[in-house]
Amino acid sequence: MDKLKCPSFFKCRGKETVTASSENFHVGENDENQDRGNWSKKSDYLLSMVGYAVGLGNVWRFPYLTYNNGGGAFLIPYAIMLALAGLPLFFLECSLGQFASLGPVSVWRILPLFQGVGITMVLISIFVTIYYNVIIAYSLYYMFASFQSELPWKNCSYWSDKNCSRSPIVTHCNVSTGMGYIIQMNKSWVDTNNFTCINGSEVYQPGQLPSEQYWNKVALQRSSGMDETGVIVWYLALCLLLAWLIVGAALFKGIKSSGKVVYFTALFPYVVLLILLIRGATLEGASKGISYYIGAQSNFTKLREAEVWKDAATQIFYSLSVAWGGLVALSSYNKFNNNCFSDAIVVCLTNCLTSVFAGFAIFSILGHMAHISGKEVSQVVKSGFDLAFIAYPEALAQLPGGPFWSILFFFMLLTLGLDSQFASIETIITTIQDLFPKVMKKMRVPITLGCCLILFLLGLMCVTQAGIYWVNLIDHFCAGWGILIAAILEIVGIIWIYGGNRFIEDIEMMIGAKRWIFWLWWRACWFVITPILLIAIFIWSLVQFQRPEYGDIPYPDWGVALGWCMIIFCIIWIPVMAVVKIIQAKGNIFQRIVSCCRPASNWGPYLERHRGERYKDMIDPNKETDHEIPTISGSRKPE
Repeated sequence: MDKLKCPSFFKCRGKETVTASSENFHVGENDENQDRGNWSKKSDYLLSMVGYAVGLGNVWRFPYLTYNNGGGAFLIPYAIMLALAGLPLFFLECSLGQFASLGPVSVWRILPLFQGVGITMVLISIFVTIYYNVIIAYSLYYMFASFQSELPWKNCSYWSDKNCSRSPIVTHCNVSTGMGYIIQMNKSWVDTNNFTCINGSEVYQPGQLPSEQYWNKVALQRSSGMDETGVIVWYLALCLLLAWLIVGAALFKGIKSSGKVVYFTALFPYVVLLILLIRGATLEGASKGISYYIGAQSNFTKLREAEVWKDAATQIFYSLSVAWGGLVALSSYNKFNNNCFSDAIVVCLTNCLTSVFAGFAIFSILGHMAHISGKEVSQVVKSGFDLAFIAYPEALAQLPGGPFWSILFFFMLLTLGLDSQFASIETIITTIQDLFPKVMKKMRVPITLGCCLILFLLGLMCVTQAGIYWVNLIDHFCAGWGILIAAILEIVGIIWIYGGNRFIEDIEMMIGAKRWIFWLWWRACWFVITPILLIAIFIWSLVQFQRPEYGDIPYPDWGVALGWCMIIFCIIWIPVMAVVKIIQAKGNIFQRIVSCCRPASNWGPYLERHRGERYKDMIDPNKETDHEIPTISGSRKPE
């Protein structure tokens, strides 16, 4: 008699047939890890990683840095920093998460003394997700506002003031009093009193573009400063709510649902960039914009400036999303023998090539904008918010069919932001799952939606009339030094304390043994080059620190103090958890510290069949252990 196949609503495990209850809906029948689940397909993981790494910075920051640092010559330090700093850290984090099948906090069973590093990563991710979804809300608002026959920022309108103009405006001029005197007066006074400016005496100042005034006066309803909170901008609050609903819907089944959504959110931006590039290349003045981007004659003398190398290293570091915890979290759902080395190479190269490609799409249209306005490209190029919500919308407003191109552009920003946001929230959820696995099996959906709700409420401050100042403040403090500190301690802890050679042996358990020549480069980077580069960037950032400001508006002292409090709150857990672990250990102070610098007895591959001889004494990874003086087999003693 043929064996009966299990219906779809049952799970079959050998002779045991178990009802597939709702508590295990995030785990598939064919998953290797039946506790945590695995990616349904390798492509789900790769696209999620690409979506996480490729974000808004690839579109609104990299092209400007390339233009500002010597054009095509900038690609040389960019590629070198990718090889020396970006790729080594990226590969390290992917390997770490995949080996232990744990998130960014629990994975520090590898080195209990540094568990606070994982908490710092997660806390910074929480702060960043709050304001990152606000940027997604901005994109949603602009996309909805583009569904009109004419873009609302195409011309100055009822919301603009006298400074709204695409051409320079007269502020002062000389007038004759009729008594032989010539005096310089304000232009508004001249008009009010029916005087006439003497030809050639006019004093001009640049006007504010309609798109700039629309951004400040309509989209943001921006107040005069951080001191003036104002009211919640209701339509931005609704867009923020919609953004969180999208994130919650995509993540309610964890990686099983988000892994399918990224097929659209990770790939669609490439379609839009290609369309924008083709359209931009057909416009008059496009070649001028592109020549500014890559440098008709690349300025190789720029390579002598330390600032150029610092910009390249910083851009690589932040664009790859290392030390945020997301790479560890996403890789923790891989099957144990997945080739994480090739994954790291593919994702890093894709990220960097996307940045270069995006620059051509951006600068071709900015070149056209400069052409029709009679300006140099350097006068219209912007970075960050100014590029995404002022300069580029202004350029799109001048194109035939502007609303269509605007909808495409802001929908692209929406998808670029969403898949990065998916990974950030998954980092938070993965951390909760590792800490409370039994609760998460039963309550994953309520906890996921609850996190989204709490983060939405915290983000409401960022959609008040002073919201943009809060967004800029969090970005200035939390997305900077804290990540650098976490990255430095991460590589020092794993390579110098746990042992780089031992970590390489762990990787070879997953991807197979490699010849010594293969590891020569990685050893050089992990042990020496990458830590030195990260420390240099950190010191440079401290030396170059400037008080945050938005536009020409400085932040109040209490705002700067609040920024410092936020970053201190994130990193304070590093020493706090180190002290806690030392107190929990046994023995004298030296023995306690040594104990906390060794892997916990539940550190190793999550599944027993992957542990082999090296981790045969490992206990159940779901059990917490105190850090007594461990009796570890010879293969697990520190090097």
